Amino acid sequence: MGAPLSGPAPGPAFEFRVLGPLRVFKDGDELPMSANRELAILACLLLNANRVISVDRLVEAVWAGSAPRSAWRQVAICVSRLRRRLGAGVIETSSPGYLLRAPDDSIDWLRFTAMVARAREQAARDQQGAVTLLREALALWSGSPFEDLRGLRYDVARMAEWRLEALETCLELEIELGRHHQVIPELLALVAESPFRERVRAQLMLAQYRAGRRAEALRTYQETRRFLLEQIGLEPGPALRRLHEQILRDETALMRPPAQRPAPVVPSQLPPQVLPFVGRDGELAGLDAALRPGREAPGALVVTGPPGVGKTTLVLRWAHARIDWFPDGQLFADLAGIEGHAVLDRFLRALGERDLPADHAEKVALYRSRTARRRMLVVLDNAGDGDEVASLLPGGPGCRVVVTSADPLDDLVARQGAHRVFLAPLGEEAARELADMLVGAAGTALGPEAVTDLVATSCGNPLSLRLGAARLRTRVARV
Repeated sequence: MGAPLSGPAPGPAFEFRVLGPLRVFKDGDELPMSANRELAILACLLLNANRVISVDRLVEAVWAGSAPRSAWRQVAICVSRLRRRLGAGVIETSSPGYLLRAPDDSIDWLRFTAMVARAREQAARDQQGAVTLLREALALWSGSPFEDLRGLRYDVARMAEWRLEALETCLELEIELGRHHQVIPELLALVAESPFRERVRAQLMLAQYRAGRRAEALRTYQETRRFLLEQIGLEPGPALRRLHEQILRDETALMRPPAQRPAPVVPSQLPPQVLPFVGRDGELAGLDAALRPGREAPGALVVTGPPGVGKTTLVLRWAHARIDWFPDGQLFADLAGIEGHAVLDRFLRALGERDLPADHAEKVALYRSRTARRRMLVVLDNAGDGDEVASLLPGGPGCRVVVTSADPLDDLVARQGAHRVFLAPLGEEAARELADMLVGAAGTALGPEAVTDLVATSCGNPLSLRLGAARLRTRVARV
């Protein structure tokens, strides 16, 4: 064997923990982190890792609406101190703010959300495997995040909701697996922690009933009813009332776990990639940053530019490379010449629906219900206006939507908060590389001037390059 190839020395290994007190480890050693302002800025950057965060958002994270006039300057000072502590290259300046670069597996919050998403996808075929994943994810939590940082209260609420939903899903699966005795103590604690969550109270009632504690299950319902009436003046919801009636009647169906749910339909509608593909590294990285799982994303991402500039080619390249981010399926529709309601019908059938409602609003509601808990990608190609896109936006936070359009779709950006990428023609070097690959052996027969002329006349437009290269190959084949 030959000697190993030499290369640059690897940078320091970081581990960031935010699921509890914020802690930072560099090459295994914990770094001291004490200043509240620096902690707030670092926490905000970590929750949005590999994504640009504006200075205004960092100001809000630090001062929560009561910022002094010198806030921007103080943020810059805090970032400078963080850079000295973390080392070069971790926090970058990028208009209109800053960006923290870190692998997803170095941040426990991103590991947690990725594991929960995998568990939900796995639950339909392997409940025990899903429980194991969820327990591993929940074990990452060591306390309440960012307790003293008022500017991150909405982020804290979002994180707490993710944790509670993961725990509820885990306990529900364990009850289905027959572990009702084991989960009762945990459910009692969870009811005390989140008394308004009726799903948890229903799980406790079912576990108590299956454990032979019928009287306790009925008492849990009465306590729930009294609590809700006293606190908000409402009766328990229909699901809880139905379970109460089933327990009163000793319905035998309650004593056995429900039948294994059929695996959800997983559509895979992406067209093949357009090859060869060159350049666009910056644009692909931008799509990664905007659409990465485990964080809030815009309602849609619009890739816009002149005809033939390669919008669809770019999106398909990215989508195929990131297909593992969307284990619950990928939907695709070319909107040119087709009305949005017809596309909605296609999407619903692709998701396994057969009896579609006649009313369009009901179809939209059904579509969003079927996508609410999925991690899916929806690609809408050649969109003409924002209205047809709006009705095709899925309902779940784990879904991502990419739209291509020659129109900038200002209305979609304004109304839905869509992110937008303006795609420019290829640079001269990338255009030359693509032309050489497309022309191939025909370039030798025609001489270098033919390829040079093709690059010049195309002005970096990939479609023009592809059409011109096809004509050149045809000319050589006819000689």
